[in-house]
Amino acid sequence: MPIIKSISSLRHRTREIASICRKKDEPVYLTTNGEGDLVVMTIEHYERLKAQVDLFEELGVAQIQSAAGKIGTTHRRMMTKLRRRVNAR
Repeated sequence: MPIIKSISSLRHRTREIASICRKKDEPVYLTTNGEGDLVVMTIEHYERLKAQVDLFEELGVAQIQSAAGKIGTTHRRMMTKLRRRVNAR
């Protein structure tokens, strides 16, 4: 269930809202006059969301390429490429 607070609570209870974000690892939705306005979350939570969006974008591109008949790479080739990259570091 989403955590919803008024925007005035951000002004008066910033540490409490930050604590909620950290403890529950969820965003806090802020309202102005009863309407949704802002979302507050930890950097870690934001970065996970951003990584998911990036992955979905890449999957979308791959799906378009597949539908266009472009040949991709096999799992084995990709794993070999990734291992080489990791071992080169």
